[in-house]
Amino acid sequence: MSIRLRQVVFAATAALAMAVALPSSAGAAVGEFRYTYYDDFGNRAAGVLVEPDSRVCVTLPEVSDPDESEPAFAPQNFTGSTVTMFTGPDCDGDYYSLRPGGRATDRLKLRSAVFS
Repeated sequence: MSIRLRQVVFAATAALAMAVALPSSAGAAVGEFRYTYYDDFGNRAAGVLVEPDSRVCVTLPEVSDPDESEPAFAPQNFTGSTVTMFTGPDCDGDYYSLRPGGRATDRLKLRSAVFS
């Protein structure tokens, strides 16, 4: 194998190793985020986001339309990230934060969230 070919193979291998070793730009909040909402029949139901993406707004699917549903409530943050919750869909409206392991009462209303 020529010296030039070895250099090219080494450079390609090193570049591949670096690409695999670098963390991805969008991680996930490890764990679960739980909340309660009212289903179509007016019954309390449990919602959960499992390992939601970090730094991405998540509109809770069960309560995404303010004209069709009441907001979710009583969030429980069992992820390793701080969550900022919003009263409106698409991370709009008033906002509140919960640290990892935090819980809130039924009075805290939310329709969307973003994880740190």
